[in-house]
Amino acid sequence: MKRIILTGGGTAGHVTPNIALIPELQKRGYEIYYIGSKTGIEKELIANFDIPYYGISSGKLRRYFDIKNFTDPFRILKGYAEADKLIRKIQPDVVFSKGGFVTVPVVKAAKRRRVPCVLHESDISPGLANRLCLSSATMICVNFPETLEHLPKEKAFLTGSPIRGELFSGNRLTGLDFCGFTAEKPVILVIGGSLGSVRVNEAVREILPQLLERYQVIHLCGKDKVDESLEGMEGYVQYEYIQKELCDLLDAADIVISRAGANAICELLALHKPNILIPLSREASRGDQILNADSFEKQGFSYVIREEDLTSERLLDAVFEVDEKKRVYRDAMAASNQQNAVIMVADIIDKAAFPAEDDED
Repeated sequence: MKRIILTGGGTAGHVTPNIALIPELQKRGYEIYYIGSKTGIEKELIANFDIPYYGISSGKLRRYFDIKNFTDPFRILKGYAEADKLIRKIQPDVVFSKGGFVTVPVVKAAKRRRVPCVLHESDISPGLANRLCLSSATMICVNFPETLEHLPKEKAFLTGSPIRGELFSGNRLTGLDFCGFTAEKPVILVIGGSLGSVRVNEAVREILPQLLERYQVIHLCGKDKVDESLEGMEGYVQYEYIQKELCDLLDAADIVISRAGANAICELLALHKPNILIPLSREASRGDQILNADSFEKQGFSYVIREEDLTSERLLDAVFEVDEKKRVYRDAMAASNQQNAVIMVADIIDKAAFPAEDDED
């Protein structure tokens, strides 16, 4: 039995690519273990799978003053000792790390135990946790061609992000029926993230009368951001968040308006969905969504509106332009070499774990 430790946490984006890999790794004969934090979202998400989960202490390295800066280094050291003990116990053939601060002690302990480690970086600009792990990595998988320029050529690979298989099983008619929509008019899906975006929500709602003349609109507006005054409007539905039915809503969508988180836009790429990206501003983030969106625009996958340039008129013009050029966007996405990230990443994991077997082949 081959053994692998998956690690990643802090946000769902550091967990879902690991989840996407699980069926393929099991098919290849891997016994899978997961190391995450003791209380993070990863523990809850992995609980849905029959996989041993181990929680370790973790801390965050901040660039700003916080009282926790005095205690978190001790949590990191404790996490390193716990990860080292687990790696000795499990004796994995390889570690796969998706990122987040909980992964740093795991990757460092793997290097000490001479266990090969594969990293995955979703953003163009690697986060601090992954930057700390780069020197310990055997191989590095990335989402964007721009990232390759800053990594050693012999161990960096453009793979895209592993996508959950269920996203490809959506049914357009089921999605339309769920929303009470007709098959006669195209559909716009607006995704503002689990917390929603006030700016995006306002811009969409301001142009609803014009949009509904030509489209039907599914609006995932975020927690506590439903506008009750719009309930019952023909051709428009709004939800705080959708999980189980998302694959059907994506299949029903002709155009998607979205933030530019790495995993979200890689899903749009894999599904060949014409899209308008509105990345988080630098004031609200470290700027990674702007870089992600700019790369997708450069590759011909997306129409991008910077948040500071977002107006209802600009958004309406973007919808009409993307609608007119849908085939151009789809063709560009179909021509991308990032089409089967699950297989590509699993192949790289195999190569890192068993290099001698790969050489023989």
